[in-house]
Amino acid sequence: MNSEANISQTDNSSFSMDDFAKALEQHDYHFQKGEVVRGKVFQLDPDGAYVDIGGKSSAFIPRDEASLRTVTDISEVLPLDEELDFLIIREQDAEGQVTLSRRQLEIQHIWEKLGQMQEDSQTVAVRVTGVNKGGVTINVQGLRGFIPRSHLIERDNLEGLIGQTLTVGFLEVNRSTKKLILSQRLATRSASFSLLEIGQLVSGKVSGIKPFGVFVDIEGMSALLHIKQISQKFIENLEQVFQIGQPLKAVIIDLDEGKGRIALSTRVLENFPGEMLENMDELMSSAEARAERARNKSSEQS
Repeated sequence: MNSEANISQTDNSSFSMDDFAKALEQHDYHFQKGEVVRGKVFQLDPDGAYVDIGGKSSAFIPRDEASLRTVTDISEVLPLDEELDFLIIREQDAEGQVTLSRRQLEIQHIWEKLGQMQEDSQTVAVRVTGVNKGGVTINVQGLRGFIPRSHLIERDNLEGLIGQTLTVGFLEVNRSTKKLILSQRLATRSASFSLLEIGQLVSGKVSGIKPFGVFVDIEGMSALLHIKQISQKFIENLEQVFQIGQPLKAVIIDLDEGKGRIALSTRVLENFPGEMLENMDELMSSAEARAERARNKSSEQS
C-alpha cells in the first residue's frame, strides 16, 4: 500500500515538473509588455529590424516603431550592433518573438520630462498646428497638446497663430489620459515673476475691492493688498478708501510663483498708524524713499 502511494506521489511529482518545464518553454517570464530591455540590432529589414535581447529567439521592431520622427533610412535610428533600450509592446507570439518599440519609449521619456518641467514651473517652446473653437492645438516635442483660448495672449485671430512658435507654461500633464494642456499667459506671468523680489516697490492699479483686501494689477499680474497690510489702523470699509482703476504703489512682502500669488503692503510705508487713510497722496508721492527706509530697517532686523 505504501509503495503504491510512493509511486503515485512520484508520478504526480514528475508530471508537475514536466508541466512546469513546458510552461517555461512556452512563455519567457523575463519579457513582459511594458518592460524596457536592452538589445542589439543584428539585421535590418524593409519592414523593420531584428534585435537580440538575449531571448531564445530574436525580437522584432516594426519600421513605424523605430522613432518618433519620420524615418527615411532606418539604419540612422537603428544602427547595427549598437546597444539600445527598447520598450516591449507585444509579448511573445507562437514563435517566441516579442515586438519592440523605440518610438513609444521616446514618448514615455517625453511625458516624464514634461511632468518634471511642470513641477519645476518651467516653460517650453511649442509650434501651433491647428485651431478649434476652444483654442489651438500644438506640437510639444512630438506630442499633441492644447492651449485653451482663455490662456492665449492673442485670442481674436487664432488662425493667424498656425505655424507660429509660442512660449508656454504647463496647466496639466497627464500621461494616463494623454492630456497635455498648456498656457501662454502662465509663461508670460512666469517671465514677469522673475523680475520681482520681496521688498521691491511696485506700481499698479486697483482692479478689485473685496471685504478682505484690494486686488492690484501689476503689468497684467494680479497682486493682493490684504486689509491687514493696508494700514496699522483698523479699516471698516475698503470701498470708502479705494476706487477701481486708482493708481497705487506698494511693497512686495511675499511671492509664490507656483500659485501665482503676490502679496503687497502699504502698511510698511506708513510713518504713523492711519497715515495711509489720512494722507494717502503724500504717502504715495514719497513711496520710493519710504520703501528704501523699510528695506534698510528689514535688513537691520535680520
